[in-house]
Order: sequence, then structure tokens, then C-alpha cells
Amino acid sequence: MNNVPLRNRDLSWLSFNYRVLQEAKDKSVPLLERLKFLAIYSNNLDEFYRVRVASLRHILEMNKEEDQKINFDPKPILKEIKRIVNEQQVEFSNIFENQIIKELRLHNIHIKRRLELSTEQQVFIEDFYTDYLLPYVQPILLEKNKILPFLKNGSIYLSVLLQDKEKESRQKYAIVQVPTKQIDRFITLPTRGKSHEIILLDDIVRHNISRLFPGYEIIDTYSIKLTRDAELHIDDEYSGDLVEKIKNSLPRRKVGATSRFVIDRTMPKSFLNFLSDNFDLKKGDILKEGRYHNNFDLFGFPDFGKNHLKNPPMPPMKSMPFEQHDNIFKSIKVKDRLLFYPYHTYDYVVDFFETAANDPFVTEIKIVQYRVAKDSRIMDALQLAVENGKKVTAFVEVKARFDEENNIVWAEILEAAGVNVLYSFPGLKVHCKITTVTRIENNQTEQYCYLSTGNFHEGTAKIYTDFGLFTSDTRLVNEVARTFDFLETVQVPNEKFEHLLVGQFNLRKQTIALIKQEI
Repeated sequence: MNNVPLRNRDLSWLSFNYRVLQEAKDKSVPLLERLKFLAIYSNNLDEFYRVRVASLRHILEMNKEEDQKINFDPKPILKEIKRIVNEQQVEFSNIFENQIIKELRLHNIHIKRRLELSTEQQVFIEDFYTDYLLPYVQPILLEKNKILPFLKNGSIYLSVLLQDKEKESRQKYAIVQVPTKQIDRFITLPTRGKSHEIILLDDIVRHNISRLFPGYEIIDTYSIKLTRDAELHIDDEYSGDLVEKIKNSLPRRKVGATSRFVIDRTMPKSFLNFLSDNFDLKKGDILKEGRYHNNFDLFGFPDFGKNHLKNPPMPPMKSMPFEQHDNIFKSIKVKDRLLFYPYHTYDYVVDFFETAANDPFVTEIKIVQYRVAKDSRIMDALQLAVENGKKVTAFVEVKARFDEENNIVWAEILEAAGVNVLYSFPGLKVHCKITTVTRIENNQTEQYCYLSTGNFHEGTAKIYTDFGLFTSDTRLVNEVARTFDFLETVQVPNEKFEHLLVGQFNLRKQTIALIKQEI
């Protein structure tokens, strides 16, 4: 095994994301769906830089300190990541600009640049700017070592090269934020006939930017975006209140160190040099993209009712075994039920909790919460269960990246409702998605469990492929109960796990054994 070459996990991840990009250029995929794959690719890459690249760069900084050095040099990996991403970004631009935009035109959908607009459309975007954009666009002149504006994570800015009309030799630099978080990115233009025409919000700001700088001539504008480190960097998980530390660390995410500075690849070197000096950027920070950034916004691209350019709707299926019983517990009692989302409806999971909350024979509910919806019927059912006199315990993993705040909010709501809330362990992240319901039947205690590869999240259950198993098999429910005992007491169980693979106990050993069995 020592001779087997291992591929670095971050480079491997880039290969995964490239397969998403390949879907965007696959002509067998409906055209508007290909835009969504560009959005997914872009969003994935943003998170990759905020998490994985930020971690590598953090190690790089640690290695500069003699007392913090570790036996790993991330420089070659960071260099290779930049090379691969630059190549992929060139391909991304080619797919969007030379393939998809051209194909959209064949279906009378046109993305217009500001210099291509009719007189009527120019008046429209000037009025749009006055009516909707003016409160959000604030120009900031850049002065080296004097004015250093703070760039918000993931926000798009136009960097502007200006020339003083009275002193022609004097050039200035400025930035203007494009308010894509407040206003839709894609604005439909007035047209005549059957043509559909769109302009990006970025170009509406570009068209009107001279109004922000009276006395200056606009030489050119280039889009920029800064991505910040998303690590919370909690120094010590083992002492003090971990939840409080995470709460206090969350605001730092907005001001984290630079993990990527994205520029329009047509930006002149002199302009880039000024920005690098002004924002204290290193060469490794800078990545070149096309004219537009934050392409996750392509999820909001208007479809103009052209359903033939999208995948046909695929309503989730019902499960006949559940439909044949008037009570979900009766169906599970007959036989284990395995569902596959999003092809099966997630309604049965919601029904499982809502039925348990209202069932007079249910005495207790336990759940592990990793990610849940902001508006969650499952969380509402847990509160209702408490109101109806049931004992409810929720283990909340507050270290679920980018969901820390949502989890803390829900934990506080559940606690206020009377739920027994347990929080993260220091040094351990709990990923299991399990729940158990205790019910009295024929004067005996019966348990029903649900185990899933996916979160208790009604929204993502419509997107991600996951399995969910409902069971009352004593072999499984006893081991689920043993898992909850560990989460509640942190006491190592007396009995071994034979049917479930549980981290800390048998997961690694049994997984290796299963791999060897397949070999």
C-alpha cells in the first residue's frame, strides 16, 4: 500500500468541481439547466476558497513562526490550485460567453452590454438607476496609505480609473459597490416584438457611473471581488463555553483574511498593481475571471416561460407502503422502509415528527440537528411535542459550517420551548442524522428510529440525493439508543456496536474491513 500514489484531497476536489463545469458545456443538458451548473460551479469554488484554501494559507502563516511549524508545506498545493483554477476559469468564460450566450440568442434571449442599448433602453436604465440603485451605490476614492476602504466578503465592486478633467495628467482610482444583494442581478429591458433582452446590474452601474464622479472623465471600469477566510479560528475548544465562543467568533467571518481577490482578466497591469498595493494583496491572492463575478446569481436567470429549455418537472413519488396505512408507525412496524430523496417525497419525514408530536402514546423524541431549514416544520413539531407533554432532547451541532448561526438560533428557540438541548463536544463534530421516538404499545415500550445520510432539512431534501431509513428493528434501535446515550453522557457504551458504524468506536475499522471484502 505504501507504493500507491495518493492524490491531494484539495486537487481531487477541484476535479470534482470540474465535472460540474462539464455539465454546463454538455449540449444534451437543457440550456437553462446548463446556466445552473455554472452557478453551482461558481458557488462551490467560493466555498472552497473560504474554507480549504484559507486553511492552507493559515498553515503557511503558522509555518513562519518557529514555535508553530508543522511538517507540511502547503506552497506547492496552493500553486497547483491556482494553476488549475485559472485554467478552469478560462473554460468557464468560454462556455458562458461563446456557447451559452450564443445559444440563448437562438431562443430570442439576449444579454445586452450597455453600448448595445437602444435610446429607449438607455433611458430605462438611467431611470432604473435613479429610482432603485442610487441609495446603494457609494463611490469611494482610493488614496494609497490614506484611504483604505473595507471590502465586504463576496460583494462585487467596480474599480474605476478616472481622469481629472481640469488636470489631464492626474489620474485617480475609485471603487463602487454593485448592490447585487439588495437588487436582482438580471434586469429585463423594454423591447419590441418577441425578443427578450436582459442587462446585468453591473452594467447599469457602469452606464451611470459618471454621475458619481462629477469633474472626472471615466477611463475604464473593471469588476473585482474579495473572498474572505470563513474559519472561526477558535483557539481553545476545551475550556470555557464553546457555544459562546462560536457566537463571538461569527462576526469575525465578515472581516476574515483575504483568501482570494478576483479581477477581470482584462484589467491592465498598472491598475492591478495599484489595487495590490492599496489593499495589501499578495500575488497568490489574485485570480483572474471574466467580466462578471458571483456567477452563483445565474440561479436567478429569468426563464421567460421557456419551459422547453429546462428539465421537465419531476414531482417526488409517494411510497405505497406508507400510503396503505393510516399511521406512519404502523407502516414502520410491518417492515423497515427505505426512501431515496429527492425521488421520494420528504413529507413522510415531516409526518413522522408531526405524528409523534400529537400521538398520545408517544412519550419521548430525540434528534441530532446538524443543518435544518430556517423555516422548519420539523423544529416546530419538536416544540409542539413539548407542549403536548412529551420529553424532547435535541443534540445541536453548532460547528456545522455556515449554519452555526442558524443552529444557535434554533437551539435557543427549542430551549425556550422546553426542549432539552445538548450542544457540540469540543474537538468532535457530530455528523450523524438520527432520531428516535419512544411509544407505548400494549403496555410495552417500543422505539421507532429514522437514520439518514441527509440533514433534517425540508429544503435541501428536494435537491440532494440521500437515503432515509425508518425502522423499528430492535438490533438497530438499541444501537441508536446507545448512540444517544453517548451524546448525552459522553460515557463509552458497555456494549459494542455490531450493526451501526459509529465514529469513535468502530467506523474506521469496519469501513476498512468492508473495502477489503469488496476487493
